[in-house]
Amino acid sequence: MTNIISRRDIDFLLYEFLDVEKLCERDYFSEHDKDIFSPMLDTAEQIANDHFVTCAESGDKNMAELIDGKVEMAEGSKAAMDNLCEAGFIAASLDNEYGGLQLPSTVSNACMSFFQAANVGLCGLPMLTIGVANLINVYGDEEQKTNFLPRLLTGHFYGTMCLSEPHAGSALTDIRTKAEKQDDGNYSISGNKMWITGGEHELNDNIVHLVLAKIPGGPAGVKGISLFIVPRYRLNEDGSIGEDNDVALAGLNHKMGQRITPNCLLNFGENKQCTGYLVGEPHRGLEYMFHMMNEARIAVGLAAACCGYAGYLYSLDYARERTQGRAPDNKDPNNKMIPIIQHSDVKRMLLAQKAYSEGSLALCLYASSLVDDEKTHPDASAREDAHLLLDLLIPVVKAWPSEWCLEANKHAIQILGGYGYTQDYPVERLYRDNRLNMIHEGTNGIHGIDLLGRKVLINDGKGLKLFIAEIDKTIADASNEESLAEYVTSLIESKDIVIKTTEALVAAVAASGSNVFLANSSTYFDMFSNLVIAWLWLKQADVATKSMTNAYEADQSFYHGKIQACQYFFRFDLPKIKTQAELLCSLDTTCLDMPEEAFAC
Repeated sequence: MTNIISRRDIDFLLYEFLDVEKLCERDYFSEHDKDIFSPMLDTAEQIANDHFVTCAESGDKNMAELIDGKVEMAEGSKAAMDNLCEAGFIAASLDNEYGGLQLPSTVSNACMSFFQAANVGLCGLPMLTIGVANLINVYGDEEQKTNFLPRLLTGHFYGTMCLSEPHAGSALTDIRTKAEKQDDGNYSISGNKMWITGGEHELNDNIVHLVLAKIPGGPAGVKGISLFIVPRYRLNEDGSIGEDNDVALAGLNHKMGQRITPNCLLNFGENKQCTGYLVGEPHRGLEYMFHMMNEARIAVGLAAACCGYAGYLYSLDYARERTQGRAPDNKDPNNKMIPIIQHSDVKRMLLAQKAYSEGSLALCLYASSLVDDEKTHPDASAREDAHLLLDLLIPVVKAWPSEWCLEANKHAIQILGGYGYTQDYPVERLYRDNRLNMIHEGTNGIHGIDLLGRKVLINDGKGLKLFIAEIDKTIADASNEESLAEYVTSLIESKDIVIKTTEALVAAVAASGSNVFLANSSTYFDMFSNLVIAWLWLKQADVATKSMTNAYEADQSFYHGKIQACQYFFRFDLPKIKTQAELLCSLDTTCLDMPEEAFAC
């Protein structure tokens, strides 16, 4: 079996770090326990190895193409997706009422991590289908739920998210797709959508597009955006597949990575025969879509974490087997070469990968636990707190793994040396695949603006206060372990720096304006994210330290690795907070003041 992600680490995060078994005490999850969770994880790992790994390389080299009017995908794609669907992974976290398994999102995303690590490009299909099903489940009417949910959950239908347009990109205010009401109460959809993952293929019976469009006469800007279900094929009254719904493939985008799944430009209503079904109320489409977007942002963060993780494990195996050079104090050429893992700089690159990929995986599964709390916690105030904390952390969940697990992939290539840059080894593909995650679901720069300009301020900063309270709990727990004193002290200092810097920036808004306030939002994002990851590493190190006393030898090594990775992050990455805070508090305007004409060359 390919070592794509550490099952021991998954078990650690679920059962020791997050204690997901406690969720089974809640009514919604009462039919589940560890004896159900663990076989689901086993099945996910097996399918990922048997089907997703095997078509990852071929899907990269033989990207989706339009052949004789149909989009063809690499051999093995359909078998991989059929196995995933038949095992229930699309239905994993949905309600029983419509055929879901009602698993915690934490466990469902842990299962998905195996597929993401094995073949992240193909995982765009289940990721979006799950999001479409969740959104229809929350905001759709009963007819929409009946018509679409059961078949989405079984994989007979797949889903897409259609936001961007060729001229607009992330600027959804400027979308032009129209929805005109018809006599039957439905809507005629017309317009173009760009960058649609899985927008056209032949893997199953139908594709359900969730389309943002404007109803003529509605409010200007984003307040006038509505959301529509637009199937590739209409449904007959008996629920069977009906006529073509006038959704046309206008072209395929060939990206540098994640090539196995088609990325499409779609034209809606070229023949004025495209029917859309309004979801919820008019002009609330962006609000509804954010339900799917937030889940998708967790999924993108998870995808990035898993790409980094897969590259880390591959380079780790390579470093243990590849012999080259000798220790600095042993230059005798007559002595045997040593495995490169014994060189300190290779250990540095491996530790960086471990800190970034395992830290990112912990972040994504922690965010998934907040989804579970927001949905099922028996206490209403706890549900509200989970919502606010998740809302604050979503930009970090999406953007930090996509930035730093790409760095992990860079280290993986470097460890393989010249071989790392060839297609004979998977690390260069993983790098290309992961590079897309920095722009998926909003560019990292947009998430920096969102974090500083909105998330830390909303509800009088209540989300930020909840986050600081969580850090304080971890500090209190870890303070009982003398070996963690260095990290406790560093986290306290870093927390105080972030609080003071945030207060200084907020105070400066009135005097300097929002342009200056947001000019260095990416630096603020880096500073804040370093605090988040450091906190999660101290939480992991605290669990590991407390567990080491009675652990078996193999677990001793595992826990020791957690503590060393924590040490690496605290010593190599967390200190950057001080420099970042100094720049932010100075209200530096270097980037803001750069005249456009000064870029002349």
